[in-house]
Amino acid sequence: MSNIFKFIWLIPLLPLLGFLITGLGRNFLSKTAAGFVGSAVIFASFVISVLAFLQVKNGDTAAVQYFDLINIKAFKIAFEFKIDQLSSLFLLIITGVGFLIHVYSTSYMHDEPTKDFSKYFSYLNLFVFSMLVLVMGGNYVIMFIGWEGVGLCSYLLIGYWFKNNEYTNAAKKAFIMNRIGDLGFLLAVFWLITKLGTVSYDEVFTAANIAKLSIEDITAITSLFFIGAIGKSAQIPLYSWLPDAMAGPTPVSALIHAATMVTAGIYMIARSNILYTMAPATQHVIAIVGLTTAIVAATIAIKQNDIKKVLAYSTVSQLGYMFLGLGVGAYTGAVFHVMTHAFFKALLFLGAGSVIHAMSGEQDMRNMGGLKKYMSITHITFLIGCIAIAGMPPFSGFFSKDEILAAAFAEHPLLWVAGVAGAMMTAFYMFRLYTMTFLGKFRGTQEQEHHLHESPGAITFPLIVLAILAIMGGWIGIPEIFIHGGHKLEAFLEPIFAGSNAITVKHEMSHNTEFLLMGISVLLSLFALLFGLKKFSNYNKQSDKENTGFAKVLEDKWYFDELYKKIITRPLRNVSLFFNNVIEKKGIDGVVNGTGKFINYGSRQLRWLQSGQVGAYVLLMVIGMLVLFILQLFIKN
Repeated sequence: MSNIFKFIWLIPLLPLLGFLITGLGRNFLSKTAAGFVGSAVIFASFVISVLAFLQVKNGDTAAVQYFDLINIKAFKIAFEFKIDQLSSLFLLIITGVGFLIHVYSTSYMHDEPTKDFSKYFSYLNLFVFSMLVLVMGGNYVIMFIGWEGVGLCSYLLIGYWFKNNEYTNAAKKAFIMNRIGDLGFLLAVFWLITKLGTVSYDEVFTAANIAKLSIEDITAITSLFFIGAIGKSAQIPLYSWLPDAMAGPTPVSALIHAATMVTAGIYMIARSNILYTMAPATQHVIAIVGLTTAIVAATIAIKQNDIKKVLAYSTVSQLGYMFLGLGVGAYTGAVFHVMTHAFFKALLFLGAGSVIHAMSGEQDMRNMGGLKKYMSITHITFLIGCIAIAGMPPFSGFFSKDEILAAAFAEHPLLWVAGVAGAMMTAFYMFRLYTMTFLGKFRGTQEQEHHLHESPGAITFPLIVLAILAIMGGWIGIPEIFIHGGHKLEAFLEPIFAGSNAITVKHEMSHNTEFLLMGISVLLSLFALLFGLKKFSNYNKQSDKENTGFAKVLEDKWYFDELYKKIITRPLRNVSLFFNNVIEKKGIDGVVNGTGKFINYGSRQLRWLQSGQVGAYVLLMVIGMLVLFILQLFIKN
């Protein structure tokens, strides 16, 4: 084992120490100290992650067991970490993008009270710690510990401004929806334990153990795991918590949407790829759910006016593409898109935060416009993010999106058609956002215009770094039709997906077909991009008409929340009220309280026998003697 692998426990431990220091020291740490500690521990984890990645790149991997988490007669679960190609890549994304978000936060959150500022960084550190445990875990139980940890931290960070009831409701919604999915994950773990007696990746994925599972077992296990992924990675029907998560501070939105929580489901399925490859029925469901989510979320994003809500629905849509990739067996493409999406989506959220910071908290794009001349760095970097997510070559989003679409076409042309339609909508709504925010005339108040300025260096530095990654990040996955051996990521991840690749029937596609599909996709997205630019370049909110008809349906998000309230929330509330008011209060409480009242009443009546009058006692004695005589006579007879 390489020396660096002996210290991989420091990768999650350092953020945990940061959480303890900033959390316990919130009453006496200055903002500078809290920001430095919170950011430094993530940077240190990033450095160690880079060293581990380089070691893995050289062909060395490690599975390190530290102690037994559970050890009973016939069953043992070790606390173990696994560092291989997949986990080392995710470590770079989590710690690298996470560090930039921490640096950004030191400036963005600087107006918070000192105590709350430290608390905020402690929550961020705990969030990163939980995600690191999730991806480093060597078995499903350790993954589940991290899985639950990010769910808890999302609740804390989304509801960070807890005095606002709307924000706390959004936090509770995220927590509850995630718990629904988590139940599926937990049931899948129990199923594995029942059938195999182990949850360790190195044991579960062996040919001998997989042979013990019937096709029904594999389908059930993968379906239950997918339910967990639906909740954590915000797929239909458990997606509506993610747009509401915009209640948290903007850096939190970037962390949740780009580098951590929502990618957990993709990581889990990629880690379990051999099981999913052997469950084609589950894969079909994943592809359909992912594509449906991508299309529905994209249509909603078209009619949103809150800059963060547009980006939130964009995230849901892009996650749908990742699940489409997983569903058609393009595991490398899905992981590739996780990486590129982390770059351009973090860039877009942080860029939106820079705009909101300059606009004194304003998030409605209808009140923006013309920010290009006031915020040159934010403008350029945000534009790069928009081009990348629109899938324009040679930006990062082009390569990962094209790989998923090509695999979708090989599976079924209709999947490709729907995927391209979603890509067109993505290009349209992102350049609608860009145009309404940065181009045209300023539509805000004079006071807002007076305070417009470029954000400080702690905000613009992460934007510049992420913009560079959004441009160049896709170059590690250049398709074979351009450069032979150019897809470095595919070669790097090959050991992870070797088992699936060995049993998957490859759909060969000619270079001409691939060029044609790529060209059509790019041209259609470019058309949608230019249409968005032209349509909103002279946007005037005074002439903006209220949405009606189908546009109103999209503005109101297909009425998903209203539907959930009607068919789930209200019936459950009514049942709960019935149990509370009838079963609990009148039934259970009635029996308990009635017993007490009966005893109390009986005691009061018996009390009259103790009158204190001797004559009464003599009378009772005589009556008692008569009763005894009568009973004696009756018994004898």
